Amino acid sequence: MRAAAEGGGQGARPVDKWNPPYCGDIGMKIRRDGTWLYQGGPIGRIALVKLFASILRKDDDGRTYLVTPAEKVDVEVEDAPFLAVEMAVAGEGAKRTITLRTNVDDVVTVDAEHPLRFAPSEPDGGLKPYVRVRGRLEALCTRAVYAELVELAEAHDDGGDEVGVWSGGKWWGMW
Repeated sequence: MRAAAEGGGQGARPVDKWNPPYCGDIGMKIRRDGTWLYQGGPIGRIALVKLFASILRKDDDGRTYLVTPAEKVDVEVEDAPFLAVEMAVAGEGAKRTITLRTNVDDVVTVDAEHPLRFAPSEPDGGLKPYVRVRGRLEALCTRAVYAELVELAEAHDDGGDEVGVWSGGKWWGMW
């Protein structure tokens, strides 16, 4: 995780400041398992996937786009555009910080800017944890990361039945 954080990569571009014309659908898709596809075939070069991830944006209309200063094209996303694949924990209780690394090497700490949420999973009725990476873009926590979150779960201080985790000075309930 340290290597990803200190990797010296370009990171995300200022896509929220760009307002290019919409240029249509070019056949880009991100499957729920994190595989990026172009016109039905997988993009095998991780460097290319990371480049595309750095110019990804989800707009108010709920659609996800690749955005450059000159154009904006559709990207179909089956679930979340990123996967949280690694977790590091520091501290305990209300002083805990949970840091997650995505499959494209974004590193975020769960806090007010990068909230953690749990959504119902169909059809089994379980929960799927997501963390906001940037803008409206989220990462779905992999099964292994979810298991680590569950290991950290504790009852809330208010004495109720709610369980969750602390990170970034905030309580993230699992409901």
